[in-house]
Amino acid sequence: MLKTLMKEIKQYKKASFLTMFFAVTEVILEILIPFMMAKIIDDGIQAQNMNAILQYGFVMFLLVIGTLSTGFLAGKYASYASTGFAANLRDAMYTHIQTYSFSNIDKFSTAGLVTRLTTDVTNVQNSYQMLIRMCIRAPMNLICAMAMALMINVNLSMIFIGAISFLIIVLGFIMFFAMKYFNEAFPKYDDLNESVQENVVGIRVVKSFVREKFENEKFQKASNNIYKLFVKAESVLAFNNPAMMVAVYSCILLLSWFGAQSIVGGTLTTGELTSLFSYVMNILMSLMMLSMAFVMITMSIASAKRISEVINEQSDLVSPENALMEVNNGKIDFHHVTFSYKHGTGEPVLRDIDLHIASGETIGIIGGTGSAKSSLVNLISRLYDVDDGCVCVGDEDVRRYHLEVLRDEVAVVLQNNVLFSGTILENLRWGKEDATLEECVEACRLACADDFIQEFPKKYDTYIEQGGTNVSGGQKQRLCIARALLKKPKILILDDSTSAVDTATDVSIQKSFKEYIPETTKIIISQRISSVQNADRIIVLDDGIVSGFASHDELLKTNDIYRTIYETQTKGKEEA
Repeated sequence: MLKTLMKEIKQYKKASFLTMFFAVTEVILEILIPFMMAKIIDDGIQAQNMNAILQYGFVMFLLVIGTLSTGFLAGKYASYASTGFAANLRDAMYTHIQTYSFSNIDKFSTAGLVTRLTTDVTNVQNSYQMLIRMCIRAPMNLICAMAMALMINVNLSMIFIGAISFLIIVLGFIMFFAMKYFNEAFPKYDDLNESVQENVVGIRVVKSFVREKFENEKFQKASNNIYKLFVKAESVLAFNNPAMMVAVYSCILLLSWFGAQSIVGGTLTTGELTSLFSYVMNILMSLMMLSMAFVMITMSIASAKRISEVINEQSDLVSPENALMEVNNGKIDFHHVTFSYKHGTGEPVLRDIDLHIASGETIGIIGGTGSAKSSLVNLISRLYDVDDGCVCVGDEDVRRYHLEVLRDEVAVVLQNNVLFSGTILENLRWGKEDATLEECVEACRLACADDFIQEFPKKYDTYIEQGGTNVSGGQKQRLCIARALLKKPKILILDDSTSAVDTATDVSIQKSFKEYIPETTKIIISQRISSVQNADRIIVLDDGIVSGFASHDELLKTNDIYRTIYETQTKGKEEA
């Protein structure tokens, strides 16, 4: 875990070392101030020597200026290093998430990843800032103050050692018990964020069904779970200050008592006792800072583990060595493929699939809900790996291709399409980054999207809200089809992506496919017979098994499942 996080310090190592250097320098200068104060009292005031007072006073003034300057620089570089470290952690996690396969993503909830990128990174950032400054300054201050105290009076310094031992034991117990609650608390943030995310995304459904009260109760439950755990943790941490005060006041009382006796006995001067009081405060303040740092570090350890989990998670889908960098054509072959989402340990969702699709063919896929239609096409772009058999594209096993090369040649348009915040043009250029306006207009015309875009006041510069909430479902689907057409891929997969458009528009879009991308293999998944009946061949899936694979007319004669679907939908239209 520590090794994983430390790798992300990168360019901020220099700032981290400068922070520690200035923190040490600050301590050395600060620790000399009580020593100068003792000199002023003993050699100046009591000896009535004005020159000594002025000389030691001037040196003390320089030490104060030096302490302030080095303290400022330590704080500046600590902030720079910690915020930079946090930025690197976020970047490392976000970049690593992009490499995940679907099976990797399934291990983490969306809300959990958001929490790790925000709350957990902030905890680690604050902890790192304390680590490079406070955790250097406090021990150094404690050691130097202890050394100066021992130089003044060894016997009285034993008071400090007793206080330090007491606090170390107490802080150890506090850290041990608090850590348990923090480990339980931070995963609960995932549930809280998930509740917020679901509510915001589905706010229209919540209001339509008047479920605000239910959602509020669900949020309050998640919030109260965090509240209860933090109350327990803070109840343990609450012992920190009382323990500190016991140590501080015990030291002051014992030092006053035994110090006064030493002055009367002539073994200690007034100035030295004053210095000891200053050093006892330095020692105890150092312990106070260390206790605060321990609290922060205790909290951040749980966060650091969660961050490391994301960074150390290795994708189970990687490009092979000497990967193929070109897809020859859109030919697709399934050679006795068996697939399960748990890689051989779960129930297979596809069993012994043996299909052969020629490049440029238009293939329809139809079947009931849960028949594994989407699972079948996900294997083409290697979003998952098969358990048995192999999937080939362009006469090559998909596992031999570089992942980016393969996926760049397979365009997928989903039923629940995603549009990103930005203009229509910016969304279209996801398909082709350097696409001209004319190319975008042509793609939209083919996808039957140009007509409604022209009705917008800003046309192709119209701003799309996050998630495409300011366009209808059918408009969103057509924009996503246009985006896919801009890629001119070897294989185009439409996963029920015309479900929100009328039949006439659906037919027009399919006609555009034949004219604009004739050499592209088109795979159309649909629940509607009308969307697939004009395909060259149609795959009928039934519970993960290919029930039929032929043309529309042949399936009507030979496949009971297809004929039943056709008759049901045709009868429904006639009755309507």
